[in-house]
Amino acid sequence: MKKLNKSTQKLITTLAVIVVLYIVMSIMDGTGNLSSLMSGLLVPVCAYSLVAVGLNLCVGYLGELSLGHAGFMCVGAFTSAFFSKLFQDSIPDVPRFILALVIGTLMAALFGFLIAIPVLRLSGDYLAIVTLAFGEIIKNVINVLYVGVDSNGLHFSIKDQMSLGMEPTGKMLVNGAQGITGTPRQSTFTIAVILLIVALIVTHNFVNSRTGRAVKAIRDNQIAAETVGLPVTKYKLVAFTISAAIAGVGGVLYAHNINSLTATTNNFGYNMSIMILVYVVLGGIGNFSGSVIAAVVLTMLPEMLRGLSTYRMLIYSIVLIVLMLFNWAPAILKWREEHGITTAAIVGKFKKTKEVR
Repeated sequence: MKKLNKSTQKLITTLAVIVVLYIVMSIMDGTGNLSSLMSGLLVPVCAYSLVAVGLNLCVGYLGELSLGHAGFMCVGAFTSAFFSKLFQDSIPDVPRFILALVIGTLMAALFGFLIAIPVLRLSGDYLAIVTLAFGEIIKNVINVLYVGVDSNGLHFSIKDQMSLGMEPTGKMLVNGAQGITGTPRQSTFTIAVILLIVALIVTHNFVNSRTGRAVKAIRDNQIAAETVGLPVTKYKLVAFTISAAIAGVGGVLYAHNINSLTATTNNFGYNMSIMILVYVVLGGIGNFSGSVIAAVVLTMLPEMLRGLSTYRMLIYSIVLIVLMLFNWAPAILKWREEHGITTAAIVGKFKKTKEVR
């Protein structure tokens, strides 16, 4: 039997941990041992993890800093919610959700492709600024958009609801700053975990494919990659588009988990983009499993500390600083290697123990 390489072993370990956690959380939720607040965070945690995995593909492997992935999440969320609301009474639940998932993912990928064409010609701070602007533009456009439907079809306006000129029996789909209300809540913890596992497998296969190796070569030295004849623009477009599509999947999950979807700064704006970037940095740039762990810990932690009220955010900030130092401080990294507290060392010890048994 061919021995698996380290990256594949790490993927299998990550997927096994996710499955175990899924079983434990499902049992706790089913037996009533999980609070309603924590239960309500199960799907959002998976959604944020998906967006973090997508951004890590862009930052860690493409080597480009993007601050607009909350915008791609927003595109996936609103296009899928719009579709679900429009066909709520005409398409059965399961096929409608599958179609909404496909549409949200494809639309996020399309926007990622269109944005990548001009944006990837830039680099450094300029790329971050342009992608940040894209996220803010998407959010602000949705906040002034009014869409309704009646027997005459769809009606659009950027003024107010009355400007639509709909029939009295017409139905509002997008109501400006109030967003989309009444989206079917079809995102379940099971679906979210399955999509997260699929995303991890897709990204693992991509970065270890011929295209992925070319992307990493471009990241390490673009001039050298161009010299040997690699189509740099093509590979950048592919990586960025896949990254945006994964963020769109997270948006679909998020949109179908709440009754009222609004494009606010905390949901899809600058704050969310920075938070997703924090997940990526704390989890380790280029480390997909680390992004998932960081997203889970940093999403659950504030709610677990809610009982401390006054000191909750102080403790949260301290944990952020400690995690940052633990993962990136050179002195601590050296100490971890000497004492075998790295991921590779822990996995190695586990294997040796298993072989001895």
